[in-house]
Amino acid sequence: MEFNLYTLPNGIRCIHKRVKSEVAHCAVTVNTGSRDELPGEFGMAHLTEHTLFKGTAKRRAYHINCRLENLGGELNAFTTKEDTTVHATTLRGDCNKAAELIADIVFRSTFPAAEVEKEKKVIIDEINFFRDAPADMIYDHYEDLLFEGSQLGHNILGTRCSVNKLHSEHIRSFVTRTYNTDQMVFSLIGNISEKSFRATADRYFGDLPANPRRFVRSAPEAVAPFLKTINKHNHQAHCIIGNRAYGINDRRRLPLLLLVNLLGGPSANSLLNTLVREKNGLSYNIEAGYTPFGETGTATVYFSTDRDKTDLCLELVTRCLTQLKTRLLTPRRLSMAKKQFMGQLAISSESNEGYMLGAAKSYLVYDEVDSMESVYKKVSEISAQSILEAANEIFTDTSTLIYR
Repeated sequence: MEFNLYTLPNGIRCIHKRVKSEVAHCAVTVNTGSRDELPGEFGMAHLTEHTLFKGTAKRRAYHINCRLENLGGELNAFTTKEDTTVHATTLRGDCNKAAELIADIVFRSTFPAAEVEKEKKVIIDEINFFRDAPADMIYDHYEDLLFEGSQLGHNILGTRCSVNKLHSEHIRSFVTRTYNTDQMVFSLIGNISEKSFRATADRYFGDLPANPRRFVRSAPEAVAPFLKTINKHNHQAHCIIGNRAYGINDRRRLPLLLLVNLLGGPSANSLLNTLVREKNGLSYNIEAGYTPFGETGTATVYFSTDRDKTDLCLELVTRCLTQLKTRLLTPRRLSMAKKQFMGQLAISSESNEGYMLGAAKSYLVYDEVDSMESVYKKVSEISAQSILEAANEIFTDTSTLIYR
């Protein structure tokens, strides 16, 4: 078995992989994100993630920051719409220290009022930073429109107004409600034996009381396709065109992933980069992306260009999408797309930290982790017809947001 899987009595799932390395990575991934915020709590999941580091029953913020950094290690965290992850990187011999520290801040943070008020100012500065970055802001704005009125229809950071209304007691209530032990995964990758891993999991996470989830996420209602243009007075125009897409449990997500990678993935020979940038010199940055959520997702094409070239770029993007919706990929083109995609997967798995976090997310969602061989097999079985169907299902009746 590629991974060792283990569930504690309180419901926390544990996943471990032994690799030859002097560096170890460990994390706790919680199935809690911005979509789990109640009305009036927008920005809460992200604020909680920030303030986990601000003090526990036995540590002040300074001691948390120094615990691993003084050993040459790193401690960090991030929040998405559906999950929160606290992760650490250390030398192999310091792995237990990292696991203990993560357990301390995830389960014993006290959220001191003075520290929370200071951190709110930092988050408001982060919000302002993104407001000055249209290439980032447009993604949040687009999803706000695409999922309007739903739990997914507000950005992760919240607003200046919503964040200012949040205080320590609100954070404690949010953690009690959403940091559920049956919605957590503790993961570790490094040169650590399975026996040592189980001992670490038992010692730092095994005696915690069970706190099962008592709420269910609501699926977003449908919204009509939209075309919205906003004058931002930027040097460039920024544009997103796309649609809602398959959820994380949908079997069609893999053909869509392959389609999006072919369309505008990271390689310089993607269809859109070749057409819009290389052949026409219209955009420095054009890309396609697919983000699955629980029961839905987003599939998008983004580009920036000169304001007076926006319509031409949209025309070229539409032409490319039309070709994918009307013409089957040739056997040779399909084979090349699969080989490229599998090569990217193999290279990305060389990052032990990224590999661990991906496996933890898979275990959290599916309660299992596919081996790389299993993933390769699934990719090899994708047909040209399934890609054509995905293109028609996702890139028909699209919605567009333009910053000019």
